Amino acid sequence: MKKVVVVIALALLSASSVAQQNDRIRIAAASSLKFALDSIVKAFETKQAGRVDVSYGSSGKLFEQISNGAPFDIFFSADMDYPSLLRKKNMAASEPYIYGTGRLVVWSKKIDVSNKGIKSLLDPGVKKISIANPMHAPYGKRAEEALAHYEMLDDVKSRLVYGQNISQAAQFVTSGAADVGIIALSLALSPNMKREKGAYFIIPENSHLPLEHGVVITRRGEGSDFAKTFMDFVKGEQAVAILLHFGIMRP
Repeated sequence: MKKVVVVIALALLSASSVAQQNDRIRIAAASSLKFALDSIVKAFETKQAGRVDVSYGSSGKLFEQISNGAPFDIFFSADMDYPSLLRKKNMAASEPYIYGTGRLVVWSKKIDVSNKGIKSLLDPGVKKISIANPMHAPYGKRAEEALAHYEMLDDVKSRLVYGQNISQAAQFVTSGAADVGIIALSLALSPNMKREKGAYFIIPENSHLPLEHGVVITRRGEGSDFAKTFMDFVKGEQAVAILLHFGIMRP
């Protein structure tokens, strides 16, 4: 009888452990999503028991990590290319979904960029301009495209300083390491940057390719009902409203 009780107790403990694992997911997300996704996770966790852990970085670097086996259940990218590549490599368990569209801004607390817009970068007082590294950050790629569109890339290239991701590019300009930054609107609207009392100018969308943001459930998250529940929440009205609040537009 004692053996039966022990076996039942162990089975219940094992089932509880599995349930706890299923109710915890790890997310890899583009740095541009930091404040919006933190708010979405907070709203989700008030309605759903479980835990959501998020790691932020450049989309390209996170893609490399997942491709090399990093244990993430969901991947939020700042573009559609990296989620689509995961799908092609059979490393995604869902079709890429566009959860929003981002915008680029010129931001500074040194000069008033709201009047001259992107031409502010040609101001003689602007010695350093921060952007995300275009090698693995979609916002950096789009920044270079916008500069090329306005025929300014050659003029400012020697003054560009590169953040490993868009958050670091924003840190460069808020800390004074750069005079002006080309960053994500979602960061310009964050509480941290609002406290800096800088000015920003939204770069017209026709100057660069669209910043369509994509998300996929990875192969690791394939069997997780909790991951699917979170994805459903992201597609819902509350999450969409949070994204809009941070300047990430409905696709």
